[in-house]
Amino acid sequence: MLKFLFMLVFMIPLCWLNQFYWIFQSYLFLISFFFICYNYFSNYWMGLSYFMGCDLFSYGLILLSLWICCLMLMSSELINSTNNYKSFFVFFVLILLILLYLTFSSMSIFMFYLFFEGSLIPTLFLILGWGYQPERLQAGIYLLFYTLMASMPMLIGIFYIYNMKFTMDMFMLSKMNLISSFIYISMIFAFLVKMPMFMVHLWLPKAHVEAPVSGSMILAGILLKLGGYGLLRVMPFLSYINLKYNFAWLSISLVGGFLMSLVCLQQTDLKALIAYSSVVHMSIVISGLMTLTIWGLSGSYILMIAHGLCSSGLFCLANISYERFGSRSLFLNKGLLNFMPSMAFWWFLLCSMNMAAPPSLNLLGEIKLLNSIISWSWISMIMLSLMSFFSAVYTLYLYSYSQHGNLYSGLFSFSSGYSREYLMLFLHWFPLNILILKSDFFLYWI
Repeated sequence: MLKFLFMLVFMIPLCWLNQFYWIFQSYLFLISFFFICYNYFSNYWMGLSYFMGCDLFSYGLILLSLWICCLMLMSSELINSTNNYKSFFVFFVLILLILLYLTFSSMSIFMFYLFFEGSLIPTLFLILGWGYQPERLQAGIYLLFYTLMASMPMLIGIFYIYNMKFTMDMFMLSKMNLISSFIYISMIFAFLVKMPMFMVHLWLPKAHVEAPVSGSMILAGILLKLGGYGLLRVMPFLSYINLKYNFAWLSISLVGGFLMSLVCLQQTDLKALIAYSSVVHMSIVISGLMTLTIWGLSGSYILMIAHGLCSSGLFCLANISYERFGSRSLFLNKGLLNFMPSMAFWWFLLCSMNMAAPPSLNLLGEIKLLNSIISWSWISMIMLSLMSFFSAVYTLYLYSYSQHGNLYSGLFSFSSGYSREYLMLFLHWFPLNILILKSDFFLYWI
């Protein structure tokens, strides 16, 4: 595991070279392919040491982090061409990637907490430094306060566990059982805010709307998955007490997911609509995790990977339109079918992935999650059917409103899309559909 970390660390000086931007991105792709070759496809831990280790669950999320960071640089060509502090931009992306890599490969729950919180800082700098409106300051404060306020009890909980069990190793802790409501609430709540669960989700739409495209991509693609990863790591040693409380999180998530899908239908901002759709997807993931079934765990993992690619691709599309029209409003982003015919094809593909059309990973994940939640309670079928229906409704609303209608006259550009943009969208869409052929990969780790 350390060799990949050193690869990333030794790329830091490259940030300040002159013509480095695309070389840097090529190096990141190269590291991604090295990391793919590193996999043994077994359910054992890989590259295990006192400090770091990687099972198939963290492997998939590390690979997703590397992939999304490559695509972040690809989508932020405007920062490169206008030379908008591009060295600092790449530096923050790299620091964020290193922190995410360390988060997913930490064996100690305390080190995991440090890197989990540390990943907030580069994200904050990306939003404050390269965001669009002056309100980005408020969005940054929301992000900081929601996440940190929920995480402080978790730190106390970790020390409390150490005081009782004299270990912070995740593997050792997974063999124990802790029956304490305080530990349960303190450990779980930080991850529920990060996911985010309905009622503690208000920071997410604000952060997404104010963030640059790269910030939105990493936020939707990876940072929301930190919550799911954390939940899956603490579930084994809180399983007894989880049986007592999980109905509460499940109920809130199911009702909240339905309400959020209705909120999506009220949105006029492209980014806000995609951000609220992320809340809907993650509420299904939380529900699946809380059922504690094999189907629920593997389904939530699949949907996390799928949502990371799909949501990131939709933010890229929203940004491509924003660069042409100078606005994210659905009232102005109309008639894209006439203006960018080839891009409409990618809008269609990614929107269909968002509403879980075959052969996407989203479909596989949602089928597994529906099974696990209905096996937990038949009544949840009502909310699940409503969520499935309305997720298709708001996705079609997004597609039809943006592609059809009269073209806005105050256009900034006549470019109907660069090859860079098409490649970037293809690199989002391709793994999303091809990974379904290797669906057994998502079951090995359980």
